[in-house]
Amino acid sequence: MDTKTTLSISEARKKIFKIAKEVQKPSRHYTLTEKGKPKVVVMSAEEFESWQETLEVTRDFPNLEKDIKKELELLNKIAGH
Repeated sequence: MDTKTTLSISEARKKIFKIAKEVQKPSRHYTLTEKGKPKVVVMSAEEFESWQETLEVTRDFPNLEKDIKKELELLNKIAGH
């Protein structure tokens, strides 16, 4: 955990407006802790939507990298003839 962006929930409550502004920066998030253990991650709505889209794609196309490689090999064979 990055100590710069890790705060207790109690401390985060005092700084919520600053945190809300900070997480708007690309790839910035805060980890909020309770009794020293990670409990919650705060990120921008835009970043969250991006994560959701990525998860959706990996669910819909679990072998995407392998499928792309197979198609590229096929295209190379076709182009070679």
